[in-house]
Amino acid sequence: MKAMNIIILGAGRVGESVAENLVSERNDITVIDTDPVRLRDLQDRLDLRGVAGNGIQPSVLEAAGARDADMLIACAPADETNLVACKVAHDVFSIPTRIARLRSPEFVDGGPLLGDAGFAVNEVICPEQTVTATIRKLIEHPEALQVLAFAGGVVSLVAVRAVSDGPLVRHTISELPRLLPTVPMRFVSIYRRHEDQTDQRISCQGDTRIEPGDEVFVLAATRDIPAVLGALRRREEPVRRLMIAGGGRVGLRLAREVQGSCRLKLIETSQERCEYLSGELDDDVLVLHGDSTDADLLEREQVDQTDLFVALTSDDEDNIMACLLAKRMGARRVLALINRRAYADLVQGTQIDIALSPAQTVIGELLAHVRRGDVEAVHSLRRGAAEAIEAVARGDRRTSKVVGRRIDELKLPRGAEIGAIVRGDAAEPERRELILPHHDTVIELDDHLIVFLPRKHMVREVEELFQVGATFLF
Repeated sequence: MKAMNIIILGAGRVGESVAENLVSERNDITVIDTDPVRLRDLQDRLDLRGVAGNGIQPSVLEAAGARDADMLIACAPADETNLVACKVAHDVFSIPTRIARLRSPEFVDGGPLLGDAGFAVNEVICPEQTVTATIRKLIEHPEALQVLAFAGGVVSLVAVRAVSDGPLVRHTISELPRLLPTVPMRFVSIYRRHEDQTDQRISCQGDTRIEPGDEVFVLAATRDIPAVLGALRRREEPVRRLMIAGGGRVGLRLAREVQGSCRLKLIETSQERCEYLSGELDDDVLVLHGDSTDADLLEREQVDQTDLFVALTSDDEDNIMACLLAKRMGARRVLALINRRAYADLVQGTQIDIALSPAQTVIGELLAHVRRGDVEAVHSLRRGAAEAIEAVARGDRRTSKVVGRRIDELKLPRGAEIGAIVRGDAAEPERRELILPHHDTVIELDDHLIVFLPRKHMVREVEELFQVGATFLF
């Protein structure tokens, strides 16, 4: 399969993370940034090309290979830069796909300002919005580590850490239908931590036993997710008391969305920002001027009565320390926003319940546009180590490698698994059918298949599987 030529504008946190993911899949990547030192660091670590300069200038885009580019991903810090870069990419170089990171809510995806006659943006990504939506799902399902929806919300993949008092824990997978007969589910992967702090992937066979501490990935109908979570760890009380550390873009977005549904306290270090937040939020939201790593402040504000403590500042170390302190002082559950992937890997599964990487939350949105074949959705799992994709079966038995074939006839990479199939017209969601396939399940035209990939390098093989050929014969 021919590699894609992709230009990334901006070598910041999002741009760097995007580059790491795309380079690992053998795409031809060029990164544009105004900081030559940052570009040099990226080139030393990754197999890509760097071009120093202003990405809105045609000469810089030309030097980056815009005439042969398949895609521009504009994720510079300023919305204005990303908008103009997409316009130049379209009008001057005819780059087919143009994706812009936009923080402002004024620019609506699909709106006239972003059409070809406007700024010519095909797709909009907003990391702050994506992170907020991710945290909202974790507030709705406080037992989960990750909640990902597929097929228009018909089916969800959840990650949960099993605990000793969970009804299904210490039972084998083959026993689960008898123990929970009303909730069809499919275990697609289990990760087990050893004494040396390394994780081992456990194959999900009938005789596989779920042990306390296992990180378990389960596919089930979205309506059944609460029952699935309750079966692996006792159901927790809803989040009624929420404390947010950091009143930046993400903190304010989250506070706006949850105010009124729980008792909310927000801690911010800047007095000026506190005054702004107080004007933007409801009167019953308590905005506190202070340091979230101040034990005296946390004690005064009864952090021990908090159902969820969320650290959303721009400083990884502060977020980690605030969460560790809040947990030690009695907060039921803590979540830290962590930009550095190494930090996130280090603290996940320790006293910090959830380490959330902003860059990794948006990777899936971008990868869905990079993927070949008919791929509807891509979600990054385990901080980028694995993936779950939603692919649509197109064509017929003559032109497709999947349509009209049984599951056991498909040439899937070793370890990859089709965990669920959603069948039926997307325009009638209430009539769509969720199928947990067996080896002899036959795939039909327009089926949506949820595929779990334990390693990212398997993606290319799966993409090829779902590409429709003109004269393919099995």
